[in-house]
Amino acid sequence: MNLTRDLIFLVLYLIGVFSIVYWRKQKKDPSLFFYSSTWTFAVILTYFVVLEIFYSTFYFLIPLVFFSIFAFSYFSEKRRLLNGLLFNVFLISFGIYLFVLLYETQNIFLGGLIALITIPLLLVFLFGIYGLIVFLFWNGVTVLRRESHSLANLLTLILAIFLTLFLVFDFFLLKYLPQWINALFFCIPLILIYLFIVFYNFLTVSFLYQFNRPRYNQDFIVVLGAGLINGETVSPLLAKRINKAIAFYWAQSRATLNPPILLMSGGQGADEKVPEAIAMKQYAMEQGIPERDILVETNSTTTLENMRYSKEIMDQQMKGPYRAIFSSNNYHIFRAGLYARQAKLKANGIGAKTAFYYLPNAFLREYIAILMMNKKRHMIICGLLFAGSAFLSLITLLF
Repeated sequence: MNLTRDLIFLVLYLIGVFSIVYWRKQKKDPSLFFYSSTWTFAVILTYFVVLEIFYSTFYFLIPLVFFSIFAFSYFSEKRRLLNGLLFNVFLISFGIYLFVLLYETQNIFLGGLIALITIPLLLVFLFGIYGLIVFLFWNGVTVLRRESHSLANLLTLILAIFLTLFLVFDFFLLKYLPQWINALFFCIPLILIYLFIVFYNFLTVSFLYQFNRPRYNQDFIVVLGAGLINGETVSPLLAKRINKAIAFYWAQSRATLNPPILLMSGGQGADEKVPEAIAMKQYAMEQGIPERDILVETNSTTTLENMRYSKEIMDQQMKGPYRAIFSSNNYHIFRAGLYARQAKLKANGIGAKTAFYYLPNAFLREYIAILMMNKKRHMIICGLLFAGSAFLSLITLLF
């Protein structure tokens, strides 16, 4: 009976996967990962529910409650850092649920699934920081070879050097120092752990934000500007943002015969010959977008200004309510969404793909920007961690 049930679910799952691949391959934007992962989640959840009904247990209600809290927060407002924390709480509850269910059912498939999840996690726990340092050095060197040598492109290399020096200090020098100094330096790993938790939550919510699938009923697509080559030519990175918006433009045009307006947003930097928005408009027209369907915003110099000034133009174009989205690179859209929220612009983002080697550096840059948006809170928490270590150091010194 158990084997028959498991085989039925396996066959249904495989049929579903092959059907999704066949269906999505015919689309210009397949999004195979989105649809395949959604189907996988639905099949696994159904399997667990059937398994618990068979054993007359209902433990799945616990993670379901946490997931419902996350889903309510996420679908009411996608642009919340809190969503990352709520989703991770759900994942923890789901992990505990799997172990409890395995204990109750002794299910072989469930045991294999847990092993598939826990073995990589154990390896990360045991060797993660060393693997991370090696990866960061590799990535830092790769970025240096392919990109400009600006500070923004050195972040992974700087982090790799810092972590290496920290390990050397911790393993070879700290043990020779007095105990009270050891207690004082205990704040460093505590602060690093805190910053890692914040980064992990940010990475989680950024990943979830990639699943944003806006409907084909938009009035505007705001395309966020970026630097120009030689001050006048659209860069490859900026071209990807524009191409993402153009792909949505044509998809909506085919679906509804009512294409959105492309609003190019970007001012003129000190080293640029023309405003970014003008170069972006020219590029879009070369790709076949009619001039009548393009607006430009040429005053902004930051992402927040992109959102504010674009909102002013859209408010002037349509006196009533309107629907808008924005286009940027995938690593940038969540922070851009936070700025849209600050500007009181109800718009979510669609992200253009970015080369893999560039993503770690880009996400680190975004993370630092997110930290600075809430710097007072993080400084207070880090200050409390330092104060606690200082107090422990004082107690050690006195007693």
